[in-house]
Amino acid sequence: MRFYKILFVVVISVVMASCVTSPTGRRQLMLVSEQQAISESALAYVQVMEPLEQQGKLNRNPSLNRRVKRITERLVHEAVRLRPDTADWQWSIRIIESPETINAWCMAGGKMALYTGLIDQIQPTNDELAQVIGHEIAHALANHTAEKMSVALAGSLGVLAISIISDKPGSAAAASVAATLAVTLPNSRTAEREADEIGMRLAASAGYDPSAAATLWQKMGSVGGNGPPQFLSTHPSSQKRQQTLRAMEARMIGYYQPGIHHPRYPIDL
Repeated sequence: MRFYKILFVVVISVVMASCVTSPTGRRQLMLVSEQQAISESALAYVQVMEPLEQQGKLNRNPSLNRRVKRITERLVHEAVRLRPDTADWQWSIRIIESPETINAWCMAGGKMALYTGLIDQIQPTNDELAQVIGHEIAHALANHTAEKMSVALAGSLGVLAISIISDKPGSAAAASVAATLAVTLPNSRTAEREADEIGMRLAASAGYDPSAAATLWQKMGSVGGNGPPQFLSTHPSSQKRQQTLRAMEARMIGYYQPGIHHPRYPIDL
């Protein structure tokens, strides 16, 4: 029994020693390094995009590509200002031809995707589209991918330790399944609020109206058809969230400078 207690203490000690601070000052659990998450994301990005390229499902509309590239480059310029180390990231965005999919994402390391369904069905203004892309970039800046992986790993380690102490090996198997699922589950509410705040700041600093965040979520919530947008499955919306975004506007307006030249950071598209 003494061995099991020591094992449990070791697991807890590793978890406690693996905490870092997010850009908003929040403590995060990081058992998986950001570099590990970036390396795995780079490989996954290629695996996702290569078949789409071969199937002709990457959008090549010159007007849409110019629009998305212009907005994204302004946002990435602000992201690099906020976190200068991200200048070493291989920033890129691809537009996936999928009229029924209302979604966007950004992997660790700045690998992004935007689906044409979001453009076609939501009809976002440039200010609103900047909120979408800024929010996704914020998830990468705040290292939320590695955080989710770390939480899943910590849960697996914790259940494993409890399983050994209680002599219930089935619990460890369940933890393994839960850890795998956790990587694909939505971000926590705390992470979503963090991405809202950072994303709005990026967009405002890049010259996009922060009030567009609330109108974007109104549009997301009003889309009918075959159910709610896929975006809302990983970015849950609510009336309270819209109120929170409205409240954030007062803090973000100081970053907003419309009508002036905003530098752009060249990215791959």
